[in-house]
Amino acid sequence: MLEMTREEFEELVAEALDRIPPELTRLMDNVAVFVEDEPPADDPELLGLYEGTPLTERGEWYAGVLPDRITIYRGPTLRLCETREEVVAETEVTVVHEIAHHFGIDDERLHALGYG
Repeated sequence: MLEMTREEFEELVAEALDRIPPELTRLMDNVAVFVEDEPPADDPELLGLYEGTPLTERGEWYAGVLPDRITIYRGPTLRLCETREEVVAETEVTVVHEIAHHFGIDDERLHALGYG
């Protein structure tokens, strides 16, 4: 397995977030991004997870709620990739994938776009 400290991985996630076009990041609302070492035990290969209410499903009722949560998992990403360059690329794909869920884009469409 490729070795990378949590701090190094967090920096890659931050860099991936920085590459999201500003016109999209301005539209993101009430969402926080986290890095965890491992996903839930029932899905050990999960690279990222979006938890929340997509922007497309929010209505008048949406107020006073906790932020949506995007979690990027370090362990499965490092086990999947063989080089640092692969980790950089996979992290970027995973970050975009989870942000797309925040915008209401489902897995089927993401796979069609190459972000599966």
